[in-house]
Amino acid sequence: MTAVMIGVDPHKGSHTAVVIGPAEEPLGEIRVRASAAQAGKLAEWAAAWPERTWAVEGAAGVGRLLAQQLVAAGERVLDVQPKLASRVRLLQAGDTNKNDPNDALSVAVAALRSRTCRQVAAEDHPAVLKVWSKRHRDLSRLRNQVACRLHAVLCDLVPGGHPKEISAAQAARILGQASPSGAVELARAELAAEFLEDMRRLDTQLRDTRKKLAAAVRASGTTLTEVFGVGPVIAGTIIGDIADVSRFPGRDHFASYNGTAPVEVSSGNRKVHRLSLRGNRRINHAIHMAAITQIRHKHSDGRAYYEKKLAEGKTHKEALRSLKRRISDAIYSRLLADARRTGQQPARAAREGNQGTTLTPARPAHTPNAGSSDKPLPDLGTTIRPGTRAATPPPSKPTSKKNPTTT
Repeated sequence: MTAVMIGVDPHKGSHTAVVIGPAEEPLGEIRVRASAAQAGKLAEWAAAWPERTWAVEGAAGVGRLLAQQLVAAGERVLDVQPKLASRVRLLQAGDTNKNDPNDALSVAVAALRSRTCRQVAAEDHPAVLKVWSKRHRDLSRLRNQVACRLHAVLCDLVPGGHPKEISAAQAARILGQASPSGAVELARAELAAEFLEDMRRLDTQLRDTRKKLAAAVRASGTTLTEVFGVGPVIAGTIIGDIADVSRFPGRDHFASYNGTAPVEVSSGNRKVHRLSLRGNRRINHAIHMAAITQIRHKHSDGRAYYEKKLAEGKTHKEALRSLKRRISDAIYSRLLADARRTGQQPARAAREGNQGTTLTPARPAHTPNAGSSDKPLPDLGTTIRPGTRAATPPPSKPTSKKNPTTT
């Protein structure tokens, strides 16, 4: 029996599947409604092709549930990125010509011809960490929103308001000392009291979520929390988004993914490197918070490394970027060690260099004409732990207070 590829275009209400042969010839098509029996209907329809592979568009997004159901049923499933399928559709027809059967066909062709499609595995600890880290992130945003609204109301009740970051206890004390008079001030005081109750409720939910996240991190058996500055919240965010570290051939690829690696933006004879803003911003923010934690601790190796970069003439931002890249390499080493310990097979290590650079024996594996803050930094030890180095006063606190993930 000839092996076939089945492309699936998933939606919230229905799923369209198209099966093709080795020569990309269509062999069949079906559309099923999204329901509890969706995977069974697709498997029953595909029984005519025993040697089959499923290709689901966006198996980590809209197609997550269907892909996991097929994996649980013993099927081999590939994850096809929507951008890759759209490129195939454009090359085939010369225009987008978008509809469900064409989308499913382009997904099947992309999975048949591309070697970059990742095989979908059954969800494990990373999925649990992603659920609770997202919950923690959402609650943090809601609390920041409530705090900002409470600040605005207090400015109308108390002269000068409250100039600093406010807590529930401080807000209760301020409201207890206020003496509103008149219908308008009474209404504002009642509104501030409601915001105070919302803040207390969110604080309780944040504490409970943080405990669940810490328990999930311990259950995963990761050693990522041994990196100085990485706590349960940061570890859950990183592991939940990375899931499988073996998809990164090297630490430079991982740094490019999280936005701590430089990209070349040269023009003519002028070579310029800057950090990419297209990386995963959640992981970049988590690494940023770990770097700030290390800098604030006077006797940490990260603080000593930061001061070394300042002594070399780097600015605060350049030294911070260097430290973030160093932490990125330490995180990658930890994730790789955890994967090997649990029996996962990492991807074949590639020669490391600047992304987009063709590495040959005639071209060394380093970033040419880049400052020390841009070059791939050497590997760290197993962790960045506090030492005994003396240090100067820490730099000023970051201005951004969005999602203050302290660990």
